[in-house]
Amino acid sequence: MSNPTFSWRVDEDAPLLLRTFLREKKQVSKRLLAAVKFKGGLLRVNEMEATVRHVVKTGDLVTMVLPPESPSLSLQPEQLLFGIPYEDEHLLVADKPGHMATIPSRDRPGGSLANGVLHYYKQQHLQATFHAVNRLDRGTSGLLIVAKHRYAHDLLSRLQQQGGVKRCYKALVTGVLSEKAGIINAPIGRKPGSIIEREVGPGGKSAITHYKVEAESKTHSLVSLQLETGRTHQIRVHFAYIGHPLVGDGLYGDHDEALAHQALHCDRVALTHPFTDEVLYVEKSLPKEWRPFVEGMHPIH
Repeated sequence: MSNPTFSWRVDEDAPLLLRTFLREKKQVSKRLLAAVKFKGGLLRVNEMEATVRHVVKTGDLVTMVLPPESPSLSLQPEQLLFGIPYEDEHLLVADKPGHMATIPSRDRPGGSLANGVLHYYKQQHLQATFHAVNRLDRGTSGLLIVAKHRYAHDLLSRLQQQGGVKRCYKALVTGVLSEKAGIINAPIGRKPGSIIEREVGPGGKSAITHYKVEAESKTHSLVSLQLETGRTHQIRVHFAYIGHPLVGDGLYGDHDEALAHQALHCDRVALTHPFTDEVLYVEKSLPKEWRPFVEGMHPIH
């Protein structure tokens, strides 16, 4: 399969350096531009090979060919079960099962979404590595955006940093919340003596979680969530802090054996597609493992 290729007409603010056109007009990162220059990519102006110092004029046709990509030798393709509710030539949205990590670790070099995506790429004859735009903890299920080439990863990462990628979550929490909607604004930092656990404390970084109770029983609540910040374990730490840890979250206070991991699910993602300018909206229903908890709940209006 040929390397991803992009072409544009120079239509304003010309003449200018090709480097300036790509960096400022097309948001090509400095790192990606260096890869195009030195790792097998190609730049052309009006079908002629050009350097970044070439001066482009109004009406010129600029083409950028990305360099070939090869995954790390430590990241091996594996045939794994996960869903792909949306895909195009630039990105896919994966439905990550809760038991699966996003990327492998030293202790668990296989079985991650990254391993599964690489196997899928191999089946599709797509020469690409794994570019996660967002990540979900092991134990958190749901929608995760994966860029299919480096330029898409650059643009989507920038969009996310600017708040242009909206992700919504659902959580099953223990107990009944007295306030059915609200904002948890409590700083989060690393817990002393632990490399994994986080806690609310005055020395932590700002962390803001918006929540709304959608349904509840006498013992549990189904909560919809949106993050204003993205701290490690933010939702889990915030709900443990207010006395309602997530169901199945042994790290932060609940040891319900009915679930093997924390009951947290990314159920919606929305963004303006960086290549088409269309609004992309993807939704995924709750995991079936939650049914015993949810079926007996009554809705909160």
